[in-house]
Amino acid sequence: MNLTDWLGTIGVLQILLAYFLNVIGRVSSKSLAFILLNLIGASMACFASVLLKYWPFIVLEGVWALVSLYSFINYLSKPKI
Repeated sequence: MNLTDWLGTIGVLQILLAYFLNVIGRVSSKSLAFILLNLIGASMACFASVLLKYWPFIVLEGVWALVSLYSFINYLSKPKI
């Protein structure tokens, strides 16, 4: 496996881990762990797709990363008690 394969694989595994942990009730979809796993994972997978010049996954992972970034910004802007 080359660097692009590793980036894409690790990125996708992070997204799947976030999903799995959410499904089994270990993390909430509003938790920082869930948001960061998706944001970092989608960003890595998107970057790997850019390196491969594979447009369908550039779009998919790019949108996934942007939605996760939006969630991260919302998380940071909420007042802390």
